[in-house]
Amino acid sequence: MKQGWEMKKLSELCKTGAGGTPLKSRKDYYINGNIPWLRSGEVNNKNITKSELLISEKGLNNSSAKLFPKNTVLVAMYGATAGQVGILRFESSTNQAVCGILPNGNIIPEFIYYKFLEGKEELVKQAVGGAQPNISQIKIKNTLIPAIPLPEQQRIVAVLDQAFTAIATAKENAQQNLLNAKALFESYLQNVFENKGDDSAKGADRWEEKRLDEVCEITSKLIDPKESQYQDLIHIGAGNIISEKGTLIDLKTAKEENLISGKFLFDESMVLYSKIRPYLMKIVKCEFKGLCSADIYPLVPFKDKMTQPFLYHLLSSNHFTEYAIEGSQRAGMPKVNRKHLFEYSFSLPPIKEQQQIVKKLNSLSAETKKLEAIYQQKINDLEELKKSVLDKAFKGEL
Repeated sequence: MKQGWEMKKLSELCKTGAGGTPLKSRKDYYINGNIPWLRSGEVNNKNITKSELLISEKGLNNSSAKLFPKNTVLVAMYGATAGQVGILRFESSTNQAVCGILPNGNIIPEFIYYKFLEGKEELVKQAVGGAQPNISQIKIKNTLIPAIPLPEQQRIVAVLDQAFTAIATAKENAQQNLLNAKALFESYLQNVFENKGDDSAKGADRWEEKRLDEVCEITSKLIDPKESQYQDLIHIGAGNIISEKGTLIDLKTAKEENLISGKFLFDESMVLYSKIRPYLMKIVKCEFKGLCSADIYPLVPFKDKMTQPFLYHLLSSNHFTEYAIEGSQRAGMPKVNRKHLFEYSFSLPPIKEQQQIVKKLNSLSAETKKLEAIYQQKINDLEELKKSVLDKAFKGEL
């Protein structure tokens, strides 16, 4: 802490209050409403300029909801959004999960905003409720704020504004580069199946139109995972497959998961395709034997028709995914049925060309993953830089 800085509780510098929710059963509290009403999930940036919902004047007057003036600092108090902070840039009401901080003439809202951004982790640690943290107004009121002259507050805010703008630009560039790295691989993969891997007529002639049931099948039958011979086998459910990555997390044995419902056996020759929510693209090829959920199709390619890696890339293509999504659109849980799956039609190259394509795809995938790791690390570093700058600001070291 900088020498000479005096720390005061927020309650000594500001007034605070929470909002409220008009009765949901009273339609007249919402219909034709013209008063903005914010929920805690909308408290997520420095400049809050709109609300998703409106309430009526009657709803405002018959609830604990209240209008907060422009430049009120808002702090989310409950659940997953607890600790998020923003500045209201228009007059609005809020629900009870939001605390409004009204600064007096001795402190500017932007200074409060950055202070709560700097202390978010510590504030959330003080919350009660476990999985659903609850930050009380008392905790917010007791937050210590440097009581420093307005010119010094304005200088600190100006430096932070400049730093955060630069960091946001750098982060946006890194995120775009990350997207570009992913798009590079996806573009090549899409090109393989749209242009049949070769722009020449000679190359195109060698590709044959096939249905999926002509090149692979499901041979596995449901088994009882409670039987002793299956207890030590690894189990893969849809939740263990990372979307669009083809990698696995949090694997456990049948015994560890205490499985009781029927599962499929799979081995190294198969590609596992999750039929639930096909837009998630949960596909994996394994180098071990195990059990998989009944919501996963263990597909075995015919060795004289298709290689396992080529089948994996085919199922990962946008063309197949769009087809799967189209066939699964229905009320409730989107799911790809076997009939629709095996009716998928596509162009298939000879085995030798499949192997060449897979070699190129694997090489490009490896390079893409390196780029993704670099740009993801840059994004992580920028987030750490924000924390460092905030820490220096409120130690008086800027």
